[in-house]
Amino acid sequence: MHGPVFGEFLGTLILILLGDGVVANVLLKKSKGENGGWIVIATGWGLAVLCGIIASLGVGGVAHLNPAVTIAVAMGSGSYDIVVPYILAQMAGAFCAGVLVWLIYLPHWAETPDQGAKLAIFCTGPAIRNIASNALTEFLVTIVLVVVGFSIGSKGLAANGLTAGFGPYLWGMLVWAIGLSLGGPTGYAINPARDLGPRIAHAVLPIAGKGGSDWGYALVPVLAPALGGAVGAVICRITGIV
Repeated sequence: MHGPVFGEFLGTLILILLGDGVVANVLLKKSKGENGGWIVIATGWGLAVLCGIIASLGVGGVAHLNPAVTIAVAMGSGSYDIVVPYILAQMAGAFCAGVLVWLIYLPHWAETPDQGAKLAIFCTGPAIRNIASNALTEFLVTIVLVVVGFSIGSKGLAANGLTAGFGPYLWGMLVWAIGLSLGGPTGYAINPARDLGPRIAHAVLPIAGKGGSDWGYALVPVLAPALGGAVGAVICRITGIV
């Protein structure tokens, strides 16, 4: 198994396994990381991005790991044939990661009475529920992700290209910064696969004491980041980043 589509599957699986895993470590009762706090979660997600990119590149992937990034790349290159297979692979990887997080923390679900905490391990939710405001946040923060992320590979940053292997570290730091600075209102999904794949896993898995999967909110972290990725691509083209 090798190549871009498998790379999207494996890289997204590693990203979500470590990302949802750090949330589980902080939120589940009797975990060694219980009550670790937001800084631990944001740091864990930044490192999860780094590891996901490395895993994807290691098997010949391109390390989008995010439908919003795939959409932005397609708009920038004019090559739309990648969109469907990459996004399907990303969704599958994210779903499988949700299953693995459930298995790894298997004894802890029954020890945790808070249904909202269990759901938060798999997918995002707003701190203050206002669908229009929440969608705007996800839209704007995804634009930041795309514009800064694409700048990492720009000639303005490194005329002869970055040193091999350095880019993934900058992407990880970018997501770390977003989590610390802009993650408070919605939990910074900024990735439709990151939210939808594990949300489906939450819905179908026999998680002890789980509640609903909050499908009334689910379109926000799917549609708003996708639109943010498209607008981010336009900004990158207008400004000469790509």
